[in-house]
Amino acid sequence: MTALTATDSSSAFDAIILGAGAAGLFCAAQAGQLGLKVLLIDHAEKVAEKIRISGGGRCNFTNRDLDVRAPHKHYVGQNPQFCRSALSRYTPADFIALMDKHGIPYEEKHKGQLFATTSAEDIIRMLLAECADGGVTRWQPCTVKKVVFSPSSADTASAGSYEVHTDRGTVSAPRLVLATGGLSIPKIGATDFGYRLAQQFQLPLVERRAGLVPLTFDGAAWQPYAQLAGLALPVEISTGSKKERMSFHEDLLFTHRGLSGPAVLQISSYWKDGAPLQINLLPGTDMAEVLQDAKNRSRKLVANELAVHMPTRLADAWASQQPELQRPINEASDKALSKLAEQLQRWEITPTGSEGYKKAEVTLGGIDTKALSQQTMECKTQPGLYAIGEVVDITGWLGGYNFQWAWASAFACAQAMAAAQHG
Repeated sequence: MTALTATDSSSAFDAIILGAGAAGLFCAAQAGQLGLKVLLIDHAEKVAEKIRISGGGRCNFTNRDLDVRAPHKHYVGQNPQFCRSALSRYTPADFIALMDKHGIPYEEKHKGQLFATTSAEDIIRMLLAECADGGVTRWQPCTVKKVVFSPSSADTASAGSYEVHTDRGTVSAPRLVLATGGLSIPKIGATDFGYRLAQQFQLPLVERRAGLVPLTFDGAAWQPYAQLAGLALPVEISTGSKKERMSFHEDLLFTHRGLSGPAVLQISSYWKDGAPLQINLLPGTDMAEVLQDAKNRSRKLVANELAVHMPTRLADAWASQQPELQRPINEASDKALSKLAEQLQRWEITPTGSEGYKKAEVTLGGIDTKALSQQTMECKTQPGLYAIGEVVDITGWLGGYNFQWAWASAFACAQAMAAAQHG
């Protein structure tokens, strides 16, 4: 990969991409291979840390189940339909073909989720190789001090030039791409830099908050479950009401501070502060019938009968909360058993908050899609400025959807920049 020194500081590029994560790397590679002279800048020492740590170090790089005709099924934002154009032009099958081209093995683990069989490092090496094929110049680590836009005079074809002042010198290009990511996981380098640049160019921002994040609980309502850390089970989890109601069938994990696991990470993107969660701890089971049947034939303790259907520690936690349940099941009243069945299958509990950006996989909100072209990812009011990936107000479900948005938005942007350059 070519690397410029500070003495090349007057160099002009066709495009400068800020952020060497999934979206930035892929956009740089695509644009370079389409004939653009590209500079990729990132302040971190390592590229693509989010790829490196995702999926337990094996990177859940896309999802086969993505329905590009109905992106609202798998994406959140003020206008999920915005991502339809990009997702339909660069699909999961397209990225799978790239993996095949580089000979990287992968496997499907759950609900269409595809992972690298060996390591996420294979995907990072693939993206760097693609950048090398496109002759991309990469400055890393490199701090951007400021960005200045100079409109062109009327007699030139270009709309203007972006001058990027860095600690390696000053460079310019007619096109600037914000691929700066969100606020999630600051320990791997996440910052608000992209949002600050968006504000500099007067782009509207949708309020940001942590997404795909564990939820926390405290107080008396949580006390019976505080000792269950590490316990996991499949559940149905819901939040919201009427048209806004959302539910998932996934695994729930108890933590030291609250609830996590795929079920909670998924629902967290739809949960609103102060709203309760409804959790069915035994989906697919009619617990009222199960408990009544046990009462008719068993003399075991209620907790022991519950433990046939759920982890023992969880059964004990539920039975210990009510004196009338701390007895053989044949001695428990029908009313107490009916109430228990209802509570187990509609456990309602309100989170006090979340673990925040330090443990969030993504950032909800970001650059308002109203400000961007869904075909090109270019800002409508600021010529030559593009935004892709997580910095935009498009957030996918857990399971490879966010990486697919990174690839697709990057591809749309690169295609548009190449058309502008050669058109």
